[in-house]
Amino acid sequence: MSMQQKEALVASDPDIAVVQKMITAWNVRDWNLVADLFTEDGNLHSMMIDPVIGRETIRKRIVGLGAGIDDITLHIVNMGRVGNVIMIERVDEFTYNGHYGKVPVVGILEIEGDLVKEWREYYDRAELIHALGLEEDFG
Repeated sequence: MSMQQKEALVASDPDIAVVQKMITAWNVRDWNLVADLFTEDGNLHSMMIDPVIGRETIRKRIVGLGAGIDDITLHIVNMGRVGNVIMIERVDEFTYNGHYGKVPVVGILEIEGDLVKEWREYYDRAELIHALGLEEDFG
């Protein structure tokens, strides 16, 4: 997705602007901002494991995971609105505890006001664990 396409999407849809803030927070590794962009009762759900519910629980999870991330870029391939959700096709590229990896992901976000109410993530969990350089799941 080109920079012009991203700017046009953000300018035309306030929900996409919220999602873009979230992407930027990840890319600059501002873990507290990532958590703050969720509603108080927000839901972060990697679909193959149990959801993480509530802003402070999400913060704990993200800060813990983020401690090992030396570098991360969420490369957006496609982003747009489908009904009441924002869909993102992306490739997450990162260095986690010195181990380089990347994983294709599809995220579906529900926005409430200027915060994320629900974020559902679809990816191959085994591929992520391998890309992180881990021996077992941290879920």
